Amino acid sequence: MKLRPGVVVLLSVMILSACSPPLTVSQQVIATIREMEVRIENGELRSFMSHIAEDFNGQKGRLDYRQLRALVIYQLNRHQRLHAQLFPINVNETGEDTASAEFRALISGGPGWIPDQGQLYNFETLWQYRSGEWELISASWKPVL
Repeated sequence: MKLRPGVVVLLSVMILSACSPPLTVSQQVIATIREMEVRIENGELRSFMSHIAEDFNGQKGRLDYRQLRALVIYQLNRHQRLHAQLFPINVNETGEDTASAEFRALISGGPGWIPDQGQLYNFETLWQYRSGEWELISASWKPVL
């Protein structure tokens, strides 16, 4: 059984966190983002959306939780296979129990194993620590030309 790179990263973080000091805010947010990456690539809508706050605000107020869920469903139905390649994730603590994360993501998809579409995006995200988990409360993205 071959493990996908995202799964390997997630398992590594889990193993290391079990036998090392508590993860920093940056490490926790990155682990959450990486888990979301694995979930979307596996087509696991419910698990992916479990990291999105119900009061989510996307694209500067033009997208709420329900609309984001519909967009994800559309993309999962449109492409048999989605893949996200995330580039360095920069996390900054913005207050008590809040953080921001910026990164680039190459999102690709297609009907089979070889993607026939792809686009590079810049992401700006805001996170809040609620009930023992980091939740995505805001996100904006735009294509890199």
